Amino acid sequence: MSTSTCRFYENKYPEVDDVVMVNVQQIAEMGAYVKLLEYDNIEGMVLLSELSRRRIRSIQKLIRVGKNEVVVVLRVDKEKGYIDLSKRRVSSEDIAKCEERYTKSKSVHSILRHCAEKFNMPLEELYRTIGWPLSKEFGHAYDAFKISITDSTVFDKVQPPSQEVLEELKVYISRRLTPQAIKCRADVEVSCFSYEGIEAIKSSLKAAEDISTEANQVKVKLVAAPLYVITTQSLDKTQGIEILERAIKIIEDSITKQGGSCNVTMAPKAVTATEDAELQALMERKENEDKVSDEDSDVDEED
Repeated sequence: MSTSTCRFYENKYPEVDDVVMVNVQQIAEMGAYVKLLEYDNIEGMVLLSELSRRRIRSIQKLIRVGKNEVVVVLRVDKEKGYIDLSKRRVSSEDIAKCEERYTKSKSVHSILRHCAEKFNMPLEELYRTIGWPLSKEFGHAYDAFKISITDSTVFDKVQPPSQEVLEELKVYISRRLTPQAIKCRADVEVSCFSYEGIEAIKSSLKAAEDISTEANQVKVKLVAAPLYVITTQSLDKTQGIEILERAIKIIEDSITKQGGSCNVTMAPKAVTATEDAELQALMERKENEDKVSDEDSDVDEED
Protein backbone atom coordinates (compact mmCIF):
# COMPACT_ATOMS: atom_id res chain seq x y z
CA MET A 1 0.00 0.00 0.00
CA SER A 2 1.21 3.49 -0.90
CA THR A 3 2.29 6.23 1.50
CA SER A 4 1.40 8.95 -1.02
CA THR A 5 -1.63 7.86 -3.06
CA CYS A 6 -5.18 6.97 -2.01
CA ARG A 7 -8.73 7.92 -2.94
CA PHE A 8 -10.07 10.92 -1.03
CA TYR A 9 -13.36 9.29 -0.01
CA GLU A 10 -14.40 6.04 1.61
CA ASN A 11 -16.34 4.78 -1.44
CA LYS A 12 -14.03 3.19 -4.00
CA TYR A 13 -16.22 4.46 -6.84
CA PRO A 14 -18.44 7.53 -7.14
CA GLU A 15 -22.21 7.12 -7.24
CA VAL A 16 -24.46 8.00 -10.18
CA ASP A 17 -25.23 11.77 -10.21
CA ASP A 18 -22.12 12.59 -8.14
CA VAL A 19 -20.25 15.65 -9.42
CA VAL A 20 -16.51 14.92 -9.60
CA MET A 21 -13.24 16.55 -10.61
CA VAL A 22 -11.35 14.89 -13.46
CA ASN A 23 -8.18 15.51 -15.45
CA VAL A 24 -8.31 15.04 -19.23
CA GLN A 25 -5.78 12.41 -20.41
CA GLN A 26 -6.61 11.75 -24.05
CA ILE A 27 -9.12 12.80 -26.69
CA ALA A 28 -10.27 9.95 -28.95
CA GLU A 29 -12.98 9.42 -31.61
CA MET A 30 -15.62 8.37 -29.08
CA GLY A 31 -14.82 11.01 -26.49
CA ALA A 32 -12.33 12.06 -23.85
CA TYR A 33 -10.51 9.68 -21.53
CA VAL A 34 -10.09 11.18 -18.07
CA LYS A 35 -8.85 10.21 -14.63
CA LEU A 36 -10.95 10.87 -11.54
CA LEU A 37 -8.66 12.90 -9.29
CA GLU A 38 -10.64 12.27 -6.10
CA TYR A 39 -10.79 8.50 -6.64
CA ASP A 40 -7.11 7.61 -6.90
CA ASN A 41 -6.99 8.47 -10.61
CA ILE A 42 -9.26 5.66 -11.84
CA GLU A 43 -10.22 6.02 -15.48
CA GLY A 44 -13.49 7.36 -16.85
CA MET A 45 -14.83 8.56 -20.18
CA VAL A 46 -16.77 11.62 -21.33
CA LEU A 47 -18.58 10.69 -24.56
CA LEU A 48 -18.59 13.28 -27.35
CA SER A 49 -22.37 13.60 -27.02
CA GLU A 50 -21.90 14.57 -23.36
CA LEU A 51 -19.39 17.35 -23.94
CA SER A 52 -21.77 20.15 -24.85
CA ARG A 53 -25.47 20.95 -25.34
CA ARG A 54 -24.54 22.80 -28.53
CA ARG A 55 -23.26 21.41 -31.81
CA ILE A 56 -19.57 20.58 -31.49
CA ARG A 57 -17.42 22.41 -34.02
CA SER A 58 -14.10 22.09 -32.24
CA ILE A 59 -13.47 19.58 -29.48
CA GLN A 60 -10.32 21.48 -28.47
CA LYS A 61 -12.40 24.50 -27.49
CA LEU A 62 -14.56 22.36 -25.20
CA ILE A 63 -12.02 20.11 -23.57
CA ARG A 64 -8.22 20.00 -23.53
CA VAL A 65 -5.67 17.38 -22.56
CA GLY A 66 -4.13 18.15 -19.18
CA LYS A 67 -6.95 20.40 -18.02
CA ASN A 68 -9.10 19.72 -14.95
CA GLU A 69 -12.85 19.57 -15.57
CA VAL A 70 -15.96 19.20 -13.40
CA VAL A 71 -18.25 16.42 -14.65
CA VAL A 72 -21.24 14.44 -13.43
CA VAL A 73 -21.37 10.64 -13.19
CA LEU A 74 -23.86 8.97 -15.58
CA ARG A 75 -23.07 5.26 -15.17
CA VAL A 76 -20.76 3.15 -13.02
CA ASP A 77 -19.90 -0.48 -13.78
CA LYS A 78 -18.03 -1.48 -10.61
CA GLU A 79 -17.24 -4.98 -11.92
CA LYS A 80 -15.56 -3.82 -15.11
CA GLY A 81 -14.47 -0.45 -13.73
CA TYR A 82 -16.21 1.55 -16.47
CA ILE A 83 -17.36 5.07 -15.54
CA ASP A 84 -19.32 7.24 -17.99
CA LEU A 85 -19.34 10.96 -17.34
CA SER A 86 -20.98 14.10 -18.67
CA LYS A 87 -19.69 17.66 -18.94
CA ARG A 88 -22.77 19.17 -20.52
CA ARG A 89 -25.12 18.26 -17.65
CA VAL A 90 -23.11 20.15 -15.01
CA SER A 91 -24.53 23.47 -13.76
CA SER A 92 -22.43 26.47 -12.71
CA GLU A 93 -23.59 25.85 -9.13
CA ASP A 94 -22.35 22.25 -9.33
CA ILE A 95 -18.97 23.48 -10.57
CA ALA A 96 -18.56 25.93 -7.66
CA LYS A 97 -19.46 23.29 -5.07
CA CYS A 98 -17.19 20.67 -6.62
CA GLU A 99 -14.24 23.05 -6.85
CA GLU A 100 -14.66 24.03 -3.18
CA ARG A 101 -14.89 20.38 -2.09
CA TYR A 102 -11.90 19.40 -4.24
CA THR A 103 -9.77 22.21 -2.76
CA LYS A 104 -10.65 21.06 0.76
CA SER A 105 -9.96 17.44 -0.11
CA LYS A 106 -6.56 18.28 -1.59
CA SER A 107 -5.58 20.04 1.66
CA VAL A 108 -6.67 17.06 3.75
CA HIS A 109 -4.82 14.70 1.40
CA SER A 110 -1.63 16.75 1.66
CA ILE A 111 -1.77 16.78 5.47
CA LEU A 112 -2.44 13.04 5.78
CA ARG A 113 0.19 12.22 3.16
CA HIS A 114 2.78 14.21 5.14
CA CYS A 115 2.11 12.03 8.19
CA ALA A 116 2.04 8.80 6.17
CA GLU A 117 5.40 9.55 4.55
CA LYS A 118 6.98 10.68 7.82
CA PHE A 119 5.96 7.48 9.65
CA ASN A 120 6.31 5.28 6.54
CA MET A 121 2.79 3.92 6.80
CA PRO A 122 -0.03 3.34 4.27
CA LEU A 123 -1.90 6.55 3.50
CA GLU A 124 -5.16 4.59 3.33
CA GLU A 125 -4.74 3.62 6.98
CA LEU A 126 -4.77 7.28 7.99
CA TYR A 127 -7.86 7.88 5.87
CA ARG A 128 -9.55 4.83 7.39
CA THR A 129 -8.73 5.72 11.01
CA ILE A 130 -8.87 9.54 10.88
CA GLY A 131 -9.94 11.12 7.59
CA TRP A 132 -13.10 9.21 6.72
CA PRO A 133 -14.50 9.02 10.29
CA LEU A 134 -14.09 12.81 10.64
CA SER A 135 -15.78 13.36 7.27
CA LYS A 136 -18.79 11.34 8.48
CA GLU A 137 -19.07 13.39 11.66
CA PHE A 138 -18.28 16.89 10.38
CA GLY A 139 -19.30 16.72 6.72
CA HIS A 140 -15.69 17.04 5.59
CA ALA A 141 -12.38 16.22 7.28
CA TYR A 142 -11.11 19.70 6.33
CA ASP A 143 -13.80 21.34 8.48
CA ALA A 144 -12.88 19.03 11.36
CA PHE A 145 -9.19 19.93 10.97
CA LYS A 146 -10.00 23.66 11.06
CA ILE A 147 -12.06 23.24 14.24
CA SER A 148 -9.31 21.14 15.84
CA ILE A 149 -6.95 24.14 15.85
CA THR A 150 -8.94 25.59 18.77
CA ASP A 151 -10.78 22.45 19.96
CA SER A 152 -8.68 19.27 20.27
CA THR A 153 -11.74 17.21 21.34
CA VAL A 154 -12.42 16.83 17.61
CA PHE A 155 -10.12 13.78 17.68
CA ASP A 156 -11.69 12.14 20.74
CA LYS A 157 -13.85 9.78 18.68
CA VAL A 158 -11.17 8.62 16.23
CA GLN A 159 -8.61 5.89 16.79
CA PRO A 160 -5.30 6.98 15.23
CA PRO A 161 -2.58 4.40 14.50
CA SER A 162 -0.56 5.87 17.40
CA GLN A 163 -0.45 8.87 19.71
CA GLU A 164 2.76 9.96 18.02
CA VAL A 165 1.01 10.12 14.65
CA LEU A 166 -1.86 12.10 16.14
CA GLU A 167 0.49 14.65 17.72
CA GLU A 168 2.34 15.14 14.43
CA LEU A 169 -1.00 15.53 12.67
CA LYS A 170 -2.11 18.24 15.14
CA VAL A 171 1.15 20.16 14.71
CA TYR A 172 0.97 19.99 10.90
CA ILE A 173 -2.70 21.00 10.82
CA SER A 174 -1.91 24.02 12.98
CA ARG A 175 0.97 24.98 10.68
CA ARG A 176 -1.02 24.55 7.47
CA LEU A 177 -4.51 25.74 8.37
CA THR A 178 -4.13 28.48 11.00
CA PRO A 179 -5.55 31.55 9.24
CA GLN A 180 -3.27 34.52 8.55
CA ALA A 181 -4.17 37.84 10.17
CA ILE A 182 -5.39 40.55 7.79
CA LYS A 183 -3.99 44.05 8.27
CA CYS A 184 -6.59 46.82 8.25
CA ARG A 185 -5.78 50.51 8.11
CA ALA A 186 -7.33 53.98 8.12
CA ASP A 187 -5.71 57.40 7.65
CA VAL A 188 -6.92 60.45 9.56
CA GLU A 189 -5.86 64.08 9.93
CA VAL A 190 -6.20 65.23 13.55
CA SER A 191 -5.55 68.84 14.55
CA CYS A 192 -6.35 71.09 17.47
CA PHE A 193 -5.50 74.80 17.70
CA SER A 194 -7.29 75.44 21.02
CA TYR A 195 -5.53 75.86 24.38
CA GLU A 196 -5.29 72.05 24.88
CA GLY A 197 -3.47 71.68 21.54
CA ILE A 198 -1.13 68.70 21.35
CA GLU A 199 -2.40 67.26 24.62
CA ALA A 200 -5.92 67.08 23.20
CA ILE A 201 -4.60 65.18 20.17
CA LYS A 202 -2.61 62.78 22.35
CA SER A 203 -5.58 62.01 24.62
CA SER A 204 -7.90 61.46 21.62
CA LEU A 205 -5.50 59.04 19.95
CA LYS A 206 -4.86 57.26 23.26
CA ALA A 207 -8.63 56.80 23.71
CA ALA A 208 -8.74 55.12 20.29
CA GLU A 209 -5.95 52.71 21.23
CA ASP A 210 -7.72 51.89 24.50
CA ILE A 211 -10.52 50.04 22.69
CA SER A 212 -8.00 47.33 21.73
CA THR A 213 -9.00 43.75 22.46
CA GLU A 214 -6.88 40.62 22.68
CA ALA A 215 -7.95 39.69 19.15
CA ASN A 216 -7.65 43.22 17.69
CA GLN A 217 -4.88 45.54 18.84
CA VAL A 218 -5.45 49.13 17.66
CA LYS A 219 -2.31 51.19 17.02
CA VAL A 220 -2.00 54.85 16.03
CA LYS A 221 1.18 56.18 14.42
CA LEU A 222 2.20 59.64 13.26
CA VAL A 223 3.08 59.89 9.56
CA ALA A 224 3.57 63.66 9.37
CA ALA A 225 1.46 66.11 11.34
CA PRO A 226 -1.49 66.29 11.10
CA LEU A 227 -1.65 62.87 9.34
CA TYR A 228 -1.96 59.73 11.49
CA VAL A 229 -2.45 56.10 10.49
CA ILE A 230 -4.61 53.73 12.54
CA THR A 231 -4.00 50.00 12.11
CA THR A 232 -5.13 46.66 13.45
CA GLN A 233 -4.63 43.01 12.54
CA SER A 234 -7.59 40.66 12.52
CA LEU A 235 -8.47 37.15 11.39
CA ASP A 236 -11.80 38.60 10.25
CA LYS A 237 -11.62 41.51 7.77
CA THR A 238 -15.10 42.78 8.66
CA GLN A 239 -14.28 42.75 12.36
CA GLY A 240 -11.01 44.61 11.73
CA ILE A 241 -12.75 47.34 9.72
CA GLU A 242 -15.48 47.69 12.35
CA ILE A 243 -13.01 48.26 15.21
CA LEU A 244 -11.19 50.94 13.16
CA GLU A 245 -14.51 52.68 12.49
CA ARG A 246 -15.15 52.71 16.25
CA ALA A 247 -11.65 54.09 16.85
CA ILE A 248 -12.25 56.94 14.39
CA LYS A 249 -15.59 57.77 16.02
CA ILE A 250 -13.87 57.96 19.43
CA ILE A 251 -11.18 60.29 18.03
CA GLU A 252 -13.80 62.51 16.38
CA ASP A 253 -15.91 62.78 19.54
CA SER A 254 -12.92 63.39 21.80
CA ILE A 255 -11.09 65.96 19.67
CA THR A 256 -14.28 67.85 18.78
CA LYS A 257 -15.13 68.30 22.47
CA GLN A 258 -11.68 69.84 22.98
CA GLY A 259 -12.01 72.30 20.09
CA GLY A 260 -10.17 70.28 17.44
CA SER A 261 -11.11 68.38 14.29
CA CYS A 262 -10.69 64.95 12.71
CA ASN A 263 -10.78 64.40 8.95
CA VAL A 264 -10.77 60.86 7.50
CA THR A 265 -8.45 60.81 4.46
CA MET A 266 -8.70 57.05 3.91
CA ALA A 267 -11.62 55.04 5.25
CA PRO A 268 -10.86 51.74 7.04
CA LYS A 269 -9.98 48.93 4.65
CA ALA A 270 -7.88 45.78 4.39
CA VAL A 271 -4.47 46.66 2.96
CA THR A 272 -2.09 44.65 0.83
CA ALA A 273 1.59 44.03 1.56
CA THR A 274 2.44 46.54 -1.19
CA GLU A 275 0.35 49.29 0.41
CA ASP A 276 1.88 48.47 3.78
CA ALA A 277 5.39 48.72 2.33
CA GLU A 278 4.53 52.06 0.70
CA LEU A 279 3.32 53.43 4.04
CA GLN A 280 6.49 52.22 5.77
CA ALA A 281 8.63 53.87 3.10
CA LEU A 282 6.68 57.13 3.48
CA MET A 283 7.13 57.11 7.27
CA GLU A 284 10.87 56.43 6.92
CA ARG A 285 11.21 59.25 4.37
CA LYS A 286 9.41 61.69 6.67
CA GLU A 287 11.60 60.57 9.56
CA ASN A 288 14.76 61.19 7.51
CA GLU A 289 13.46 64.60 6.41
CA ASP A 290 12.86 65.53 10.05
CA LYS A 291 16.40 64.44 10.96
CA VAL A 292 17.87 66.57 8.16
CA SER A 293 15.71 69.50 9.26
CA ASP A 294 16.90 69.13 12.85
CA GLU A 295 20.55 68.96 11.74
CA ASP A 296 20.11 72.12 9.61
CA SER A 297 18.59 73.89 12.59
CA ASP A 298 21.58 72.92 14.78
CA VAL A 299 24.00 74.28 12.14
CA ASP A 300 22.08 77.57 11.94
CA GLU A 301 22.21 77.97 15.72
CA GLU A 302 25.99 77.36 15.79
CA ASP A 303 26.50 79.95 13.06
